[in-house]
Amino acid sequence: MQDIDKLLANNHAWATRMREQDPTFFNNLVAQQSPEYLWIGCSDSRVPANQVVGMAPGELFVHRNVANQVIQTDFNCLSVVQYAVETLHVKHILVVGHYGCGGVRAATESCSHGLVDHWLFPIKDIYRIHHDELESIGGAKERLDRLCELNVIEQVRNLAKTTIIQQAWDRGQELAIHGWVYSIEDGLVRDMEVTVRDRASLERIYHFDE
Repeated sequence: MQDIDKLLANNHAWATRMREQDPTFFNNLVAQQSPEYLWIGCSDSRVPANQVVGMAPGELFVHRNVANQVIQTDFNCLSVVQYAVETLHVKHILVVGHYGCGGVRAATESCSHGLVDHWLFPIKDIYRIHHDELESIGGAKERLDRLCELNVIEQVRNLAKTTIIQQAWDRGQELAIHGWVYSIEDGLVRDMEVTVRDRASLERIYHFDE
């Protein structure tokens, strides 16, 4: 069996299994999409969003890109955020990185990786800002893990800076942004404890008043 045929067979088996377990499963999915959570994560195939948090299809809205970036000129990401916030009215946005991230690692290297180098430049800036802390860490793995954490923390702040999020808060919408890092080694998520629920924690220069 060809590889692609195997995927189609897997899909058929999965759909059959889901109908056997719950005959209304697909009808319920068609009827509505009302997740309370938006996951912004890395494209890494080892980090399956729904499985990590034990959620079924329809319970988690997902956007993924290399190294879980939130960049002010990335209209793909911002369009997902706007739809999630203004149409789905999600209550929580989870910015989720992971230890051992290849994108974060690539940002620390001097060699060229092609087009993705341009995408990863903001992580180089994070390294520069936290240079002293990172260089004081002896092990390469531990240094990379800390940079993965700092990247998540920065992306939480980047998201809070957007007009989409600030306008939602101005409307009185319940919305919190959380920063997590997932460990592929043990399957557990670490909360970076940088949750933002309003604009109060942002410097005044980033405020967009009504």
